[in-house]
Amino acid sequence: MVRQKATNITWHEGAITKEDRERLLNQKGVVVWFTGLSGSGKSTIAHAVEERLFERGHLSFVLDGDNIRHGLNKDLGFSPEDREENIRRIGEVAKLFAQAGLITMTAFISPYRADRQKARELLPPGEFIEVFVKVPLEVAEQRDPKGLYKKARAGEIKEFTGISAPYEEPLQPELVLDTSLLSVEECCQLVINYLEEKGIIPRD
Repeated sequence: MVRQKATNITWHEGAITKEDRERLLNQKGVVVWFTGLSGSGKSTIAHAVEERLFERGHLSFVLDGDNIRHGLNKDLGFSPEDREENIRRIGEVAKLFAQAGLITMTAFISPYRADRQKARELLPPGEFIEVFVKVPLEVAEQRDPKGLYKKARAGEIKEFTGISAPYEEPLQPELVLDTSLLSVEECCQLVINYLEEKGIIPRD
């Protein structure tokens, strides 16, 4: 995808630093990147974590794949090139949110390892937390909350991840949540435990 590059621009730093915002919020600004097949439970878990964090007085926000495609990325389709641009944009937005001191969660299939790696490289070490929401394809198809797998099997949806387009599983994610074995609450607790262990939020 060829895009016009901006020229004659300068990055402006404000007087308030990321560390200042983190002290105010009593948390570290990070990106928690949920990846997995459609129907794996990415959005459900991310929003459950958001609720738990809110109850504990922490500020977080979920960047959800469908929601982003309603606005910021509504000009993109599902070709490999458009998927790459979709993840590039959200990686940049998530980075800005993390710099604001938020615990930023993204819930995207993000099927390609290279694209997820590029998103990781936007942030300092330790600030990108890849969470593989793992589920067997047959279980995801049985759930099929949006009826997408049925349409993909019928040939009504082209380039559908897991059916007619590939999904490249993470090789070394920070967390693996197998939603065919674990409940939403159990997955949520594992994420909270990780955030505590890494000092992103204080222990309750």
